[in-house]
Amino acid sequence: MQVTIDVNGEERTAEVEPRHLLVRFLREDLGLTGTHWGCDTSNCGTCVVLMDGEPVKSCTVLAAMASGHQVRTVESLETADGLDPVQQGFIEKHGLQCGFCTPGMMLTARALLDRNPDPSEQEIREAISGQLCRCTGYLNIIRAIQWAAQHPAQRASALAQSAGSEP
Repeated sequence: MQVTIDVNGEERTAEVEPRHLLVRFLREDLGLTGTHWGCDTSNCGTCVVLMDGEPVKSCTVLAAMASGHQVRTVESLETADGLDPVQQGFIEKHGLQCGFCTPGMMLTARALLDRNPDPSEQEIREAISGQLCRCTGYLNIIRAIQWAAQHPAQRASALAQSAGSEP
């Protein structure tokens, strides 16, 4: 079957089997390997992408289900203007160690901050509760997201420039 998915702002069309998972479509068909595939059971959350702005576990979504939707992967966070504040926060606050869960955590954080620019620690914990990190113990991940919430200027500047206005 043919699917057409807006991936990171670019319409992508491909022939896929009806049972083809979105995570496989992104990694194998499009070469977007920033989306990790961890547990094969939807428990770990390493495969999280944004579909129409909402975090979804791409190992539980068929490519056919994503057809006609907008999908963002971790590759979309960095722009020509630099890193997304979430990415910078993970650097500043040491929010990663092995990096395996990081893409999904960052996209979940971006979705949270897009909905709620000033989340409480509890709201951050709740947002990332569907994702496992075996290295950090979550404290630095939470601090990284808090840092991003406190430093939104870079994102606002990038959005203003892409809209053609002055920051």
